[in-house]
Amino acid sequence: MIDNPMEKVDGPGGKTLMIQFNSVIFATDFSPASTNAGLYASAFSKHFGSSLMVAHGFILSQAALEVETERPDSSQQRIGLNRDLLLTAKALSAGRGATETVLLLGDPRKEIPDLARSRSPSLVVMGTHGGGTLDRLVLGSTAEGILRYSSEPALTVGPKVNALLADELKIRRILYASDCTAEAAHGALVAVALAGVFSAELNVLNVIRTSDIDDAEHRPRLQENFYGAVGAIMPQNVRQICEPHTFISVGRPHVEILKHIDEREIDLLILGLRKSTHFGSKSKTSGAFPIIVEARCPVLTVAYDMATLPS
Repeated sequence: MIDNPMEKVDGPGGKTLMIQFNSVIFATDFSPASTNAGLYASAFSKHFGSSLMVAHGFILSQAALEVETERPDSSQQRIGLNRDLLLTAKALSAGRGATETVLLLGDPRKEIPDLARSRSPSLVVMGTHGGGTLDRLVLGSTAEGILRYSSEPALTVGPKVNALLADELKIRRILYASDCTAEAAHGALVAVALAGVFSAELNVLNVIRTSDIDDAEHRPRLQENFYGAVGAIMPQNVRQICEPHTFISVGRPHVEILKHIDEREIDLLILGLRKSTHFGSKSKTSGAFPIIVEARCPVLTVAYDMATLPS
């Protein structure tokens, strides 16, 4: 049975929304892009008092496979990866217990989400250097695959995020960018709960594509619909936790979201991401991925089917 990171418990004002991660899974490929992500993984682990696991998924090379056919667990590839895991873990402290390591044989796009699911409720943390051209920034097939297949929330630290100083996890402003579909309720719950955990200001932004506006008279109606949708998906006690600031913008979603991050000095962006129903799904690249690559803050993605809609 998989636990749910979102809980409602009795508090002084009635039902209170809470969030907890029992485990933080730092998925590393040992590249420089992973270094900052490791610092964030450690910081989140300590903030939530969670266990911390450093994980790496790999596929045996042909040479290593031949060696391990006769002598299991003795190939230089496996020995070297275990050594790198231990060195990485040694530099990162956990919020509960000693930092663990796990070397996963298999495609990391499947193995990492499966590990996170087995440790649920958990948070996956990883870094990415991005790639592609200026017109088509991409996350990389491994990072994209992990995000698409993961049922657990995932924090991705892109190349433009400043290095996190030791014990300096400060999340003062959170941006939740939503299209206000029914699935967006999942992201709303996480956004509100994290705003409460960090005592952070919560911004809620909806970007209307220019093509969706026929004339200027339609904008007030779209705004009214947006604010109504925000009210519908937010928990009833949201103002006991934080005071959301709602914004509406017209233009290209990734441009407007990135502009809001810079102008409002956002420390954490939360996006909904449709989860693949099975590993190896060939669904189109999400519009969230170019945002992750370009954002100057970490991006938390929440699977559409992660939780139930609020009642």
